[in-house]
Amino acid sequence: MADHWWWRPGWRQGRSFYTFHLTFQHATQVHRIAAAYRRALAAVPGLDLVPDQWLHLTMQGLGFTDEVSDTDLNAIIAAARERLRAVPAFDLTLTRPEITPEAIRWEAQPATPTIAVRDALRQAIGAVWPTVPEVADGFAPHVSIAYSNAAGPAGPIADALDQVHEPPAVTPIDRVDLIVLNRDTRMYQWTTHTSIPLR
Repeated sequence: MADHWWWRPGWRQGRSFYTFHLTFQHATQVHRIAAAYRRALAAVPGLDLVPDQWLHLTMQGLGFTDEVSDTDLNAIIAAARERLRAVPAFDLTLTRPEITPEAIRWEAQPATPTIAVRDALRQAIGAVWPTVPEVADGFAPHVSIAYSNAAGPAGPIADALDQVHEPPAVTPIDRVDLIVLNRDTRMYQWTTHTSIPLR
């Protein structure tokens, strides 16, 4: 395992970021499965467990709030509303989380409708800006239940995960949130700027 919380380019204490996420504040099935895995991982050192209110699926970043004008932001929101009206709502399933060097996360299934949402968001951004931030390829929809905060072995994490026998969680996805994201306290936290419904 490796520390997830190193300062990536542009990030610093107190700085926030506009990004589109799927969030799960009212997703009771996701909260159920998350609680089971938090209980299992609670005794494993070197992990920051994600509470229900901060569970999320990262979709598409825009930029730091001090670099995105209100005019551009409002134009992107309007373009996103238009394009997402053509994208149907869908169900997302979380089964067993996997271990990556910096996080323990569910690979959200099916990936195809989530990718369709991201594609629509990228088209909306491209209608306003000549260059869309972040790369189009390599997107892997996932939801993290814990972040690693130190180097260490993955074995104890795998052992803890093996103790969980929780049924999959299925949750409806009917909107995308534009959020103002901060990571000052070793957790991704945000306020919601705008929620945009799917069809």
